[in-house]
Amino acid sequence: MYNFILGVILVLSVIIVITIMMQPSKQNSAASAFTGGADQLFGKQKARGFEAVMQRSTAVLGAVWMILLFALMFLSSK
Repeated sequence: MYNFILGVILVLSVIIVITIMMQPSKQNSAASAFTGGADQLFGKQKARGFEAVMQRSTAVLGAVWMILLFALMFLSSK
């Protein structure tokens, strides 16, 4: 069971990296690099379409990854 969960965590880690890299960039100008995007803090629009799917999938994959890590930690302590 330990080896199976470890294998799933490794595969999930690669998938999370891919989903993060596929997310569209939110910085539109060089000024955003200096302000850290603070100019868009209050004017942020709700994500739609592909961006929304990528945000949700990254959040779900991250949550599953954390749950599996806790399960792996529990199994390794016994």
